[in-house]
Amino acid sequence: MEIADVAPSQRTLPALLAQRAGSSGDAPLLRFGPIARSASAMTERAARLAGAFAARGVRAGDRIALLSQNRIEVLDSFAACGWLGAVLVPINTSTRGPQLEHILGNAQPRVLAVEPDLLERLDSVDGLPDALEQVWGLGDHPAAWRGRPITSFPEDGDAVVPAPVQPGDDLAVLYTSGTTGPSKGVRCPHGQFYWWGVNSGGALGVREGDVLYTCLPLFHTNALNAFLQALVNEACLVVGARFSASRFWDELAESGATVTYLLGTMVSILCSRDPTPAERAHRTRVALAPATPAALWPVCKERFGIEVVEAHGMTETNLVIGPRDGEQKPGTMGRVMPGFHARVVDDHDVEVPDGTAGELVVRADEPYAFTTGYWRMPDATVATFRNLWLHTGDRVVRDGDGWYRFVDRLKDAIRRRGENISSWEVEQVLLGHRSVAAAAVVPVPSELGEDEVMAFVVPSADSPPTPVELVEHCQERLAYFAVPRYIELVEVLPVTSNGKVQKFELRARGVSETTWDREREGFRLRR
Repeated sequence: MEIADVAPSQRTLPALLAQRAGSSGDAPLLRFGPIARSASAMTERAARLAGAFAARGVRAGDRIALLSQNRIEVLDSFAACGWLGAVLVPINTSTRGPQLEHILGNAQPRVLAVEPDLLERLDSVDGLPDALEQVWGLGDHPAAWRGRPITSFPEDGDAVVPAPVQPGDDLAVLYTSGTTGPSKGVRCPHGQFYWWGVNSGGALGVREGDVLYTCLPLFHTNALNAFLQALVNEACLVVGARFSASRFWDELAESGATVTYLLGTMVSILCSRDPTPAERAHRTRVALAPATPAALWPVCKERFGIEVVEAHGMTETNLVIGPRDGEQKPGTMGRVMPGFHARVVDDHDVEVPDGTAGELVVRADEPYAFTTGYWRMPDATVATFRNLWLHTGDRVVRDGDGWYRFVDRLKDAIRRRGENISSWEVEQVLLGHRSVAAAAVVPVPSELGEDEVMAFVVPSADSPPTPVELVEHCQERLAYFAVPRYIELVEVLPVTSNGKVQKFELRARGVSETTWDREREGFRLRR
């Protein structure tokens, strides 16, 4: 498939599958454990599984939610939804409690496919959405849950012709943590995934015959768009179950990968381990590893034999800033990539001079290279796209040569171990404890890079809680990565004259001698 020859109307998943099957149908496209699929086999699977979905009553525009670890069914459903014109909603497997209830209520899926081991996540949900008609079990599953029958995930049905989907039609809705409110469902159209494949693949130098390896979760855009990188660049994607520092190098070698995908914290973890011969027993030349500390770039090259590629993108955007013309500068995000525009602006969206920190706002030249908005959240969509620029919420500095440097986040969000955490959602859970009068959650620096979660809690007068009680309360209602590591019990929170918490003061205060640290205390979270 020649990327330059893909007509705008053909920038859809069904069309790309058909084109790849026609150009190199017998070449490998996907490997997952013992399962291997050529482009032709993947296209046939998409058509037959779409037929099976249709036989179960799924129609174009319907949402199919998936609560699953990395499994072949996730990518099969992704392809089949695209073929049928349905919309995949993969849910972070650590989601539970109010956040899970909100996501299901907002997405209103017609079908929920779930792994048996994750059914207990639904026990924390008070009510399931009205639109939900079917629950499908992945693998061995019970016959029912809460009186609802659970049917097996569909086998292949009769092949159906692809729906007349357009590049602007939704292919997936990916929920990213909210900042000052609930999680938002990012509407990701077919065209956006196409451009992820083109731009990310181009930045990494993906070429025909490459093998791409990811162990990142398929409920995030990083792993999903790796499939498009393989699809449009005549390459093959190998998917691992999950990241394990002790097994990573062996799994990388076994995959035969030439390209892989990491997060900055994963790089820090790998570099902190004792050297082993396995670190060089692979043929991987490059890794997309955003947020890798500058000091670790030469370590990756000299110790692991892998070049780091830094890039900036969001679920809402594409690979906007990165290694333009192949040039990189450790410690920076990169420069604006072809096909995109960026500005650094003040609170009034006025562009600031180079060297001045401001919010990064971006645009794309090509239609549907970005999200089309947030699912059933029109006000949030308008706010993000105000003045016709997508506002990233990232505070950056641009130098005179066009290099961008990340400073911090304007949004009230926390990034921990590659996961976005809504401080608002953590605060709502803390406020649900009977002994909490007020709470504010902020990021503090982590030893591994990115953030740790710190909660400042004002106890109620009658029965102050212990930090252990608060953490136990949170772990029943939050994803494990969102449970606060640090807790500080305080008498009052600093507020403005209109009652808004001044979180910059709390961030500046940070961890002190009086702060309770669950890792120091040996408190182990359940996952």
